[in-house]
Amino acid sequence: MAYADQQMSGNKITALIIVAVLHVVVGYALVTGLAYSAFKKIKEVTTAVKIDEDKPPPPPPPPPKTDMPPPPPIVAPPPPISFNAPAPQIQTVAAPPPPTPLPPPPVALPPTPAPPPPRFTPKAAVAKGRPGEWVTSNDYPSRALREEREGVTGFRLSIGTDGKVTNCEITKSSGSPDLDQATCDNLRRRGRFNAATDGDGNPTAGVYASSVRWQIPKE
Repeated sequence: MAYADQQMSGNKITALIIVAVLHVVVGYALVTGLAYSAFKKIKEVTTAVKIDEDKPPPPPPPPPKTDMPPPPPIVAPPPPISFNAPAPQIQTVAAPPPPTPLPPPPVALPPTPAPPPPRFTPKAAVAKGRPGEWVTSNDYPSRALREEREGVTGFRLSIGTDGKVTNCEITKSSGSPDLDQATCDNLRRRGRFNAATDGDGNPTAGVYASSVRWQIPKE
């Protein structure tokens, strides 16, 4: 727009200058008597010079076309991700137990040497005298006799290295405690033995087992 306004002002100034020049020429012609000739010349000049009215400036030229890259394609946004999906189920798998190690093979041990044979044959304790006389009907407890109680008492005696009874154990009761007690009391007092011997012939502890029958004597 500034360029068009500047062009229009230049045309007006040019026209004004030409008109002023024509007035000077006409005045000079009138003064010199050349009015007629000058009139013709002025008419010709006026006819030749045509002052155009102000015209709107031509539109500016369109901008030069440049090879612009095509616009990028429109990409649709990805669908929203839902976080309400069920959590994955974790399955616990029990690891199998390690295999049981095999036991080491048995080691063959050297055979145990056999003990040397004894120089003497071991012997058990042997009763001296008559064991049947160690407990007699005279040893019958008076109360058991009055109540006419009878029975069989089994016993086991422990024999020391000197052949004496060191302990008496009832292995079978007669059913009457006084009869069992009388059995052990008489055996401790009267029992005598030849002590047992080991493989070297030395005396050693031994045992002796038997029984006593308590029976009321008949008259």
